[in-house]
Amino acid sequence: MASRIASVSFTVRLSGGWRWTDPSLAGHQAPAVLARDHLRRQAGRILRQHSVLELEAAQDAANAVLMRWSPLAHGLEAAGVVQLDVPARDRDLAEEHARRQQAADLEHEEEMHRLIRLQRVLADPDLRRVWWTARFPDRFTNLEELTDALQGLPVQYAPEGDDVRGDIRRFTDRLVTTLHTPQQREVFLHALVQTLSALGYHDLKTAAARWQASYDPGSPPE
Repeated sequence: MASRIASVSFTVRLSGGWRWTDPSLAGHQAPAVLARDHLRRQAGRILRQHSVLELEAAQDAANAVLMRWSPLAHGLEAAGVVQLDVPARDRDLAEEHARRQQAADLEHEEEMHRLIRLQRVLADPDLRRVWWTARFPDRFTNLEELTDALQGLPVQYAPEGDDVRGDIRRFTDRLVTTLHTPQQREVFLHALVQTLSALGYHDLKTAAARWQASYDPGSPPE
């Protein structure tokens, strides 16, 4: 019987029985056929909700339903019990599926984390200016178009305990190394100093000013 993954199956041993609730109807039907069909349907419906990697849980869930007498039709009831096993090939397939699912979940979580951070940057006018200058130093005049397009974008605040200073330091280091000309670095670092000052990160403002002086020795730190 199929598990939660359609191509991965349980091996099922199903035993059961039937009884008449109305003896006068006995002999007019084939009770074994009806009982088998009913119990197989019940077991199949329950097992499709479980992974073969959770064998005991799947067996308990199936038996919790099958062991209760349940009505079929025309005065007939059926009950049963299952014993489950999983072929080695199906277990291997389920484990591989679980690994891929975990990898996909982690990738999705990382992507969502990246998008939330990007939203936080784009929603803040000062951070947006720094981000745009670093990404598109030759298109600074187009920033106004982006600002207009982002009207109403809510700000995503960092949770308490987030190492904002460390993030900004790493972010700045990466961006500075990608800028190719002294002019690009000067525009970026000047915008960064203004942004950090507006945000109240005075220690980082000083560090950014030092970076600026190191890339342009003729300009004293602000």
